[in-house]
Amino acid sequence: MTLTNRTVAFIYAHPDDETFGCSYLIRQIADEGGRPILLTTTRGDAGKTGHLDPMNEDELATLREFELEKAVGILGISTAEQLGMKDGKLDEVDADLLREKIADFLREHQADIVVTFPEDGISGHRDHIVLHHVVKDIVTSGQAPSVQKLYYNLFAPLASERPGVLRIEGRHRWEIKRQALEAHESQVFSVERVFGKLGPEVPPDHHHEFFELAWERGNSYPQKTERSIYDDLIV
Repeated sequence: MTLTNRTVAFIYAHPDDETFGCSYLIRQIADEGGRPILLTTTRGDAGKTGHLDPMNEDELATLREFELEKAVGILGISTAEQLGMKDGKLDEVDADLLREKIADFLREHQADIVVTFPEDGISGHRDHIVLHHVVKDIVTSGQAPSVQKLYYNLFAPLASERPGVLRIEGRHRWEIKRQALEAHESQVFSVERVFGKLGPEVPPDHHHEFFELAWERGNSYPQKTERSIYDDLIV
């Protein structure tokens, strides 16, 4: 197995979380022959519908599942699964059940690397924060033994000032990210709040994506500078 032929699991709360924070990295992994996989814990049924007509929760969940399928194809994600838990209420879900479902996913796919939210969930969304703690616990306690590294994706304008953070160049992949963002049509208001009106030019502060190495084979926040998420993996 080559270092680039690895499975990288992106664990997020809602359809679109992967696109907002990780499009450059996901597409890079796919382009280099790796296997990016995605698990979302909810179907996004509590979200808004953008410029589309009002919908009930079931209708919105079905639409967002379709939108995610489009984004997954654009980004090159090889496997995408959803747990179907209640959007906006992950803190009311049985924590042991949530932990078990995510750990099962990581074990089934023998993930080498995991990427998820930082402690503040980036936006402060309570689903994001709950998921951060659950994923961190699974990885650091050895419940997914194949995992060697855990990364958090960071908010771009602030991350550039933090030492030791992995920067993923994305200017030549902006068109891919733009298309994936547009695939999440129901979330256009959130997209425009973060990226502005989408066009051919890369928005300011979005030329890179940033990832913090939070854990590596038992070591928390190892102090080192990386060029790739594959650095120092054991074959």
